Amino acid sequence: MTDHVHDLRSLREATDRLLTAAAKLDNAALAEESLLPGWTRGHVLAHLARNADALVNVVEGRPMYVSGTARDADIERDAGRPLVEQLEDLRHSADRYEAATELPQDWSRTVELRNGVTDSAARIPFRRLVEVELHHVDLGIGYGLADLPDGFTAREIEFLTDRWSGRQEVPPVTLVLGSGGPDRTWHIAGGEGAPVTVSGTGAELLGWLAGRGDLGAHLTVDGGSLPALPPL
Repeated sequence: MTDHVHDLRSLREATDRLLTAAAKLDNAALAEESLLPGWTRGHVLAHLARNADALVNVVEGRPMYVSGTARDADIERDAGRPLVEQLEDLRHSADRYEAATELPQDWSRTVELRNGVTDSAARIPFRRLVEVELHHVDLGIGYGLADLPDGFTAREIEFLTDRWSGRQEVPPVTLVLGSGGPDRTWHIAGGEGAPVTVSGTGAELLGWLAGRGDLGAHLTVDGGSLPALPPL
């Protein structure tokens, strides 16, 4: 069951970790490539700030972005700013999102995100948490997949297995964390192809599902080869 209060608290903690880590950079480091192809660290921080403002729009019943083109243009516009401006923008945009969530509202309502995607309002704080945690990893400044909180990793694995379920290009997959067990197994109800079982650490499983890290190079696969997943 989704607990938006817990997720908002986790989001504050993750945002504080990100801000503390990013504050140790300098302008030169900000202009260097991140772990996301084609994006500098400045692009990553600019995206996080604009994503917070976009989620304020969602909370307040407006379209998340004016358009995909406008979203991309805003990130490009803000990517090259000096570190002090990036940090101030990231902090203030996070504050604006938190303030919006503190207003009385129906957390059970359905809201619309990008590209027609819908979700319950109560799940949006976790979606923002995913943005903050994974993009912190993408900065490539010492915070890796293995550093993510265990509870977050398990929930994101569950979220992504649901996302890939039903995709015809993805075969049925059973994911096993460590030695397995009822609370350490997830299933992708895939489409075509022979079923496979994929085992590994939480960081390895999440890296494969999210297209990050070594992309599952150290996972153990039974029943075939490691399936190729579409881009997120």
